[in-house]
Order: sequence, then C-alpha cells, then structure tokens
Amino acid sequence: MFIDRAKIYIKAGDGGDGCTSFYTEKYVPNGGPDGGDGGNGGNIVFTVNPNAASLSEFRFGKHYRAENGANGSGKNRHGKNGADLVLKVPRGTVVRDEKSGGIIADMFYENDSVVVLKGGTGGKGNARFKSSRRQAPGFSQKGEPTREQSIVLELKTIADVGLAGLPNAGKSTLLSVLTGANPKIANYPFTTLTPNLGVCYDGDYSFTIADIPGLIEGAADGAGLGHKFLRHIDRTRTIVHVVDISTDGDAVKDYETVNAELFKYNPELKSVPQLIALNKIDCADKQKIADFRARVDGEIYEISGIAHKGLKGLTRAITAKLAELPPQGPLEFEPFVYEEADPNSYAITRSDDGAFVLSGALIDKLARSVVLEDRDSFMYFQRRLDLSGVTKAMKKAGIKSGDIVRILDTEFTYED
Repeated sequence: MFIDRAKIYIKAGDGGDGCTSFYTEKYVPNGGPDGGDGGNGGNIVFTVNPNAASLSEFRFGKHYRAENGANGSGKNRHGKNGADLVLKVPRGTVVRDEKSGGIIADMFYENDSVVVLKGGTGGKGNARFKSSRRQAPGFSQKGEPTREQSIVLELKTIADVGLAGLPNAGKSTLLSVLTGANPKIANYPFTTLTPNLGVCYDGDYSFTIADIPGLIEGAADGAGLGHKFLRHIDRTRTIVHVVDISTDGDAVKDYETVNAELFKYNPELKSVPQLIALNKIDCADKQKIADFRARVDGEIYEISGIAHKGLKGLTRAITAKLAELPPQGPLEFEPFVYEEADPNSYAITRSDDGAFVLSGALIDKLARSVVLEDRDSFMYFQRRLDLSGVTKAMKKAGIKSGDIVRILDTEFTYED
C-alpha cells in the first residue's frame, strides 16, 4: 500500500544514572568514592533509504524510542551510551513537528542524515563530587530524562516533470509510453490511487516524470484524493498539463479547473512553467483543437498516448524546457528545533496550601544531583540554591523559617 503521510511518536534515550560507590579492598581503608558516570541516551536519527518509495514502513509502527544510557557502576566504570535509533525514510520526505507544523528536516539528498532528537546526558557518579571539603560524597546524579515528541512525515515525490490533469485525461497512459512505467490503466472516470514515477530518455538526456493523481474540482479543499496527493507536485520543475480534447465537454474549462486547483493549493505553482498536451487527438474534432488554441495561451502540443502520436515533439520540448531551468533543490525553510530549556531558569510559585514550589530546568537538574535524605547531599543542594540566587529569590517572595518548600515530590521545611 502506498503511504505518503504518517504521524509517529519519537523519544530519544534517557541518560543513565551515575553510581554512588566507595572503593573497598582488603587492607585498604578509606578507599574513597569510585562511582562511575551514567551513559548518554541514544539519539533519534533520520536518514534516506534510496530504495524506498513509500512511508508504508511507518503505517503500523507508531512509537519509536532510542536506547537509554546504562547506569554507571563502581570502580569508576562508566555506563554504556545508548544506541542511536536510525529511522530510514524515502528520499523527498519532509519531517515536521506535529504541533507547530514547523519543518525539522527535508530529506532531499541520498546521503542526508539528521539528528532530530538528542539523547539525555548521563548522570555523574559520586566520584565527580569529591572535593577537598567533601571527601566522601554519598550521592550521585540521575540521568537526564527526555520527552516524547509527535512528528509528521510527508513524502513529496522528487520528479523533474509533473503530469497534471483531470481523471481519465490519459496521464497514466502517457507516463507508460514515455517512460516504460506500468501504472494501472483503464477507461474509468475516477482517479488513479497512487502517484507513479518513471524515467524518460531523450538521447543522452533523461528526466523523471510523476503522474500526480487526484485532481478534480475541489481537490485543494480536500475533495476526492486531491488534497492528499497535491503535495507531490510541489517539487516538480515543470508541469505537463494533459487535457482530453476528445470529450464532448468544454476542454478549456477542464484546463482552467485543474489550474485553479493547483494555484489554490500552492500559489507559487503559478511560476512553474507549463506545457499543454492536448491528448487523444486521434479521436478529436479538428475544430475543437483549433478552438482550444484560440482561447488558451501557452505551449500547446497535440499528442495521442494510445496512438503514440506527437510524443517526440513533446519529449524534445520538455528536454529544452528543463535545460533552461535550475536543478532541483531542497525546500527553503527555517529549521524547527526543539527548544532546550535554559539550564539556569527556575520559577517560584505558591500552592493552595501555602507551600513554596520550586520548578524549572535548574531545579530539575539539581533534583537529579541530590539525595535529600542524605546530609552531605542536602548541604550540597542548599549551597547550589544559594549560588544560583534561588534562596535570595525565595526570601524576596516572602519565605520565612518554618515554611514548606516543595520540589517535585519532595517537601522540606525552610530554615533561615
């Protein structure tokens, strides 16, 4: 099944906890702290799989988590870093943050590799907290936790030429005869269900063609499958607008309908060059062809996909047009980056029961570094609050001896 859009959840690995340990060996008293650091968590990395043409791999898998870092251990042994989780996507996949819609990465080139989420930093072992004044720290630091994020993957087909037109205009037939692709072809008044891609050769020159399905009136507003597949025309360098000139209806109106949907979906497509292919001329009235030429400005080529008429002229025109245009490139965008909280930020609030509640990145970091039940650890914690200006800020907020201070799930009584 062709899947070109998927919503998934990703989470980098948590950092491993540091170890609280003391060196012990026979006949060696007071060996000192030897707790090792925890390992860093694994990253979430996106790379390109040049052999993939669909996001079907992500149809059922919704949650992707990198490996956590291992905890540290005694004898100064550091925990192993968590393995990165590498997610392979088709070339042309755009990675977006689901909440903001911001573009994180455009996987345009075959060698693209992007770290989307960084793993948590491993906690420090108690050996790291040894100092001249604190010879035997009985605490270590917990690993940094990470947050799960929801992202959207969108596949935008990378092709030089996009075939646009109403259903049954003959786009699939034209693609098959120009490139040798094998799309499902039949005489039905509804649309092809998936984009198809092929390579056309004109002498020593070659270019890729994509059949863009779903273009009916109202497609840009979600009618039919148009809203789902219109994104595949975003990257094309030129558009071949296929018009069925053999119908009893108004071919000019058909042409205008398709253009209206294209430009409503993306006004920038007005700047993409168009070649008009009047298809099925072997079944068309000559007067109708003349009338179309009189009413529509543009490069018009009379062809028949079924009868293989006029195809060389159209192919040469496409080659000449592409030679005038710059090569394809990735989208231009300001990369969305998940913000990392200011490590020195904190907030002091009052709860309904009157307790002073400390929160923020600084408080989280300190809370990971201490064991409040341990005297040495708690004294270290208080000194860090003093040095960081938190104690001064609490006094300014009106705290006094005997008040309750709450940090995460821990409470203690403030003493001035």
